[in-house]
Amino acid sequence: MKIEICANSYASAKNAALAGADRVELCNELAVGGITPSYGMIKKVVEQLEIDIFVLIRPRSGHFTYSKEEFDIMKENVAMCKELGCHGIVSGVLHHDHTIDIKRTTELVALSAPLPFTFHRAFDWTPNPLHAIDELTDIGVKRILTSGQQQTAEKGMDLLVALKEKSKEGLIVMPGGGVNSRNAMLFKNNGFAELHASLTSKIQKDIKPKVPMNSPSHFGETHIKISDQDRISALINVLKPNK
Repeated sequence: MKIEICANSYASAKNAALAGADRVELCNELAVGGITPSYGMIKKVVEQLEIDIFVLIRPRSGHFTYSKEEFDIMKENVAMCKELGCHGIVSGVLHHDHTIDIKRTTELVALSAPLPFTFHRAFDWTPNPLHAIDELTDIGVKRILTSGQQQTAEKGMDLLVALKEKSKEGLIVMPGGGVNSRNAMLFKNNGFAELHASLTSKIQKDIKPKVPMNSPSHFGETHIKISDQDRISALINVLKPNK
C-alpha cells in the first residue's frame, strides 16, 4: 500500500521522506485546504529529497471555479512544476454547480502529461460522484483524492468502496481526510491501494506577537502545523510492518 503525505513545508516533506512515505503532495496553507507552494519551496524539495513529489495546483483558497486569469496562473504553475522535475500534478476545476469542468480539467491533464494527474478533493463537492468518476477516467485522470464526500474518509467509507468498485482499470481511488495509524487498516482491509494523510502536530513557539497577522478564525502565530515524522512512521508501521 502506498502512503502519500500532504506536506505543507520543506520540513514536512523531509519528515515524510525520513519516515518512509512513498510520496508527498506538496502545498502551502493546510488551514484553507492547501494552495500552490512557491517556486523556491518546490525547487528545494525536488533537489534535496529522495521522494516522489506531486504538487498541488490551486491558485487560492475558496471554491474551485476559476476566472480566466486564475486558470492562466494554474497552467503556468503546471509548466513550472514540469521544468523543476516534479513527479505528478494535483488539481481540478469545477463549474458553479460543482459538476466537473471537463474542458478545463482536460486541458490541465494534457498540460501535465506525461506526469500523472490527481483530481483533488474538489471531487467531494460533485453532486454525482459515480458519474464524475467515469468522466475523469475518460479524460486521463490517474487518481482521485476523496473523503467519500464526508468530513472524514472513515465516515465516507461506503461511497469510497462504491467508487473503488466502479473505477476502471488504471484509475486509483485514494482515500484522504482524517487518516491516521488508528484507522489505516480499515482502508487496507477494504482493498485500497493508496492512502493520503497529513498527520501534523503543533510545534509550539514561545512568542507572543505584538500585532497578530492571522484572523482569530485561523491558526495563531504561536505555533505552526508540520507533518510529524513519528506519526507518519506509526501509520506506515501499521500498514507495512516489515518495511
